[in-house]
Amino acid sequence: MSEVSVKVAEMLLSTESIAVYQDKPFVFVSGRISPVYIDCRKLLSFAAEREYIVTQLAKKAETDIGLDKIDVVAGGETAGIPYAAFVSHIIKKPMIYIRKQPKGYGGTKQIEGILQAGQRVLMVEDLITDGLSKLRFNIGVRGAAAKMTHCLCVFDYASGRLNQHEGRDNLAKNGIELHVLADWDDVLDTGTSKNYFTEEQKSQIVDFLKDPENWGRKMGFV
Repeated sequence: MSEVSVKVAEMLLSTESIAVYQDKPFVFVSGRISPVYIDCRKLLSFAAEREYIVTQLAKKAETDIGLDKIDVVAGGETAGIPYAAFVSHIIKKPMIYIRKQPKGYGGTKQIEGILQAGQRVLMVEDLITDGLSKLRFNIGVRGAAAKMTHCLCVFDYASGRLNQHEGRDNLAKNGIELHVLADWDDVLDTGTSKNYFTEEQKSQIVDFLKDPENWGRKMGFV
């Protein structure tokens, strides 16, 4: 774990941006049932934590990708928009935002802002699970004859120890490279060492990460 990943993990925990279920589990947009929910939008209400995170995102864009390889920064409706706005401001790049689907009125556009053919897009998002929502945003990018080359997220529902990299792998199949500040290994280590999680809660989260598609059914929630 890096110093940044540990610090971001603790920020997620200390701001209570991570919730573990008590009576009912959480249901994701994908339909998956989970014992835990991460809400990076909550971080936006904490000025110091927000500043640190967006600064680290901007640094990662500069050092891991290279600003000369980014033409436009994109944020996805809705949680990715503020993070993309902060990052694009810091690295001084144009910004667009992408709707989940084309709006049904006016110009019926999926992309708001100016995106030209051939431009290279950095997608900035709050988090990534299976990556499929990012690929839906990429439909709009491809429709403009541009190319999403990189995706930058605060948090990744991944675990190197469990060899679980669903989001990264799905993006890679579409030529998109993923960059993140923290993942589940960082959060689980920090959460247990600082008593944010009980051993039972940690065990449930690990069990979910091993088989996220079927955890809810296995637990009798379906």
